[in-house]
Amino acid sequence: MSPDASLATLTQYVLWGGLLIGVVFGAVSQSTRFCVRGAIADWVIFRGPARLVAWFVAVAVGAVCVQLLIASGSFDASRTLAWSDRLLWASALFGGLLFGYGMILCGGCPQRSLVKAGQGNMKSVLTLLVVAIAALMTLRGLLASLRVSVFDRWSVQLSGPQDLGHVLSSALGLSAGSLRWLLTLLIVAVVAAFAWRVRRSLDAGTVIGGALVGLLLGAALVLTGHIGFIAEHPETLESAWLGTQSRRPEGLSFAAPMGHLLDLVTMWTDQSTVLSFGVAVVLGVLGGSFASARLRGDFRWEMFASPREFGEHLLGGVLMGFGGVTALGCSVGNGVTGLALLSSGAVLAVIGIVAGARAALWVQDRHSQRADKHATASTQLA
Repeated sequence: MSPDASLATLTQYVLWGGLLIGVVFGAVSQSTRFCVRGAIADWVIFRGPARLVAWFVAVAVGAVCVQLLIASGSFDASRTLAWSDRLLWASALFGGLLFGYGMILCGGCPQRSLVKAGQGNMKSVLTLLVVAIAALMTLRGLLASLRVSVFDRWSVQLSGPQDLGHVLSSALGLSAGSLRWLLTLLIVAVVAAFAWRVRRSLDAGTVIGGALVGLLLGAALVLTGHIGFIAEHPETLESAWLGTQSRRPEGLSFAAPMGHLLDLVTMWTDQSTVLSFGVAVVLGVLGGSFASARLRGDFRWEMFASPREFGEHLLGGVLMGFGGVTALGCSVGNGVTGLALLSSGAVLAVIGIVAGARAALWVQDRHSQRADKHATASTQLA
């Protein structure tokens, strides 16, 4: 087999593997309602812990997978964007804040919107289109200059990777590898304790769904970081990761890949625009959700109920597209992949996402209260 044929074969493994991961992710998310946005909203509104536990379990299982892969030498985490030695703290915080606010307006992050679109929700279809446009504009369009000149300029150059193990190693006098394992075991212990405490509010399907998402993250890292890795590319003579848009190992994320999908379908004849792992996962999630919804009898068409709802989805899509790219990840890219990698930037982004989501929920609650008061006053006058 020629080197070019071998490279093409490995690339196909990564792409088809990404599609399969997406299909399973979509089916799992549709059947168990896995959603970071839903986890935050459920807890804030009525202290419902089920989806919060599923999210935490996904992070815990993913973190264990990451450390096992690093220990086995199957995955070089230092080459991921999540471990970059440049900590874009402002981009992570403010991008996450905007993303979190937007996902509440839209009733779902890009991952959940893909699942809902697969169920026939046309509101989510519009959301995804707007997210894709805003993400592409933020990657290299009109909004890119805003991202670079306003947010990315506020950064810290570190002496090494931004993973919490390396960041804390000098202060605590332990090796980065030991600290990463300690932090991972701490995450597992805390998640297990929390799950046990709220066990009466849980069902096995929800917890299993979270665990499967964590395992899918591990599969994504094996696929892009090991199977698609070649130590010496025949053209560049440098290490290469095949099939990924960033030319690095990639986990699960949905904001930037939506922009890449739009780029692909609108520039189809441009040979420099090709299918990538992230886009394959996106398509797989949509297909997996559709198949699951059909099998479960959950497929039904849904449209906007009011002009206000339409406007909220437009604004939310813009905020998620811009915020997700600026923060280097969405609620899954940072909230699952980034946290499992123990990335400092992901921690900041998740803080921003939670804060933005809580702010949007507060605004929605205030609006609901005013609407109820207005309706009561109108009834009394009548």
